[in-house]
Amino acid sequence: MEPNHLSERVSIVDVRMPFWSMVVFLVKLSIASIPAFLILSALGAAVFALLGWLGALTRTWV
Repeated sequence: MEPNHLSERVSIVDVRMPFWSMVVFLVKLSIASIPAFLILSALGAAVFALLGWLGALTRTWV
């Protein structure tokens, strides 16, 4: 490959995929998203718990 090689543009015109193959793919995708959702929910809960704990520590009782 030459150092001054210009990149070529590529555009996808059509993707041919059988319907049932696409259905299986989307089902697998939705099943794989469940653990990701649980992990992100746990991380979000931990962040909010930490913020609540820090807020409780800095609260002044008047």
